[in-house]
Amino acid sequence: MRLFADLVASGIAIGAIYGLIAMGFAVIYKATGLANFAQGEMSMIVAYVAWTISTTLTGNVFVVVAGSIVFAVLLGLAVERFIMRPMLGEPIFSTVLVTIGVAVVLRSLITLVWDAYPHALNLGVGRDVVKMASVSLRGAQIASILTLLAVMGAFYLFFRFSKIGVAMRAVAADDRTALLMGVSAARIHAIAWGCSSAIAGIAGVLFALVYDLSPAMFQLGLKSFPASILGGLDSVIGSGFGGILIGVAENLAGGYVGSGLKDVAGFLMIIVILMVQPFGLFGEREIVRV
Repeated sequence: MRLFADLVASGIAIGAIYGLIAMGFAVIYKATGLANFAQGEMSMIVAYVAWTISTTLTGNVFVVVAGSIVFAVLLGLAVERFIMRPMLGEPIFSTVLVTIGVAVVLRSLITLVWDAYPHALNLGVGRDVVKMASVSLRGAQIASILTLLAVMGAFYLFFRFSKIGVAMRAVAADDRTALLMGVSAARIHAIAWGCSSAIAGIAGVLFALVYDLSPAMFQLGLKSFPASILGGLDSVIGSGFGGILIGVAENLAGGYVGSGLKDVAGFLMIIVILMVQPFGLFGEREIVRV
């Protein structure tokens, strides 16, 4: 029972990071109908920027986090404005290939600008062990869970009550009608990319606080995409829950079956779920009238 509790607790913690990145996938998809396969690389490069700030300027946790978020937003806006916006109206397949190209470029920048060695992101917080009942977690793991819950709550309020959130839903439902109603699709796309990049950046920093950072961090995107599919690619909140489910499933598979199954547990789960729920656990069923 102790092993089970530890596996579930640590699974929820890593699942929270998956969930944050998966929510980034869903935000872009909800606004643009596009899957951004550079999400993991954007998360990784923001984590490296956080490490650079902490080692060259200041290790103050608030300055590092604020600087990282600002950089993440600017990165998202730059990718949308100079790379993705010129692709508007092009076939989806071509646009998706562009995001894969962006992923390769960002991945190469890590070794070009920094190096290929692992580094510890030491901000003086997050690495202390907190014992709760029979479960022990690092402070950054607890922060990951709380951050996911806070971001999910913020997006719920954002989509339900804010004008921009309603406009984003309108663009996602029918961008042509939204344009006729005076909604700027380009502005909505930029906001979506900025928000998505910021969420991915926060996830990358939290991951680096717990597990250190290395060029292999891009795999976070590969592990988070199944979470978004599981929760529903058009459901931002559902994608967050999907991350938790994937994280727990991976840990239980690795702990009870073997490490070889851990990396594929998430994909096996979405195969089973999608056979029953083709649009994910929380995705909206698409109705086509003929």
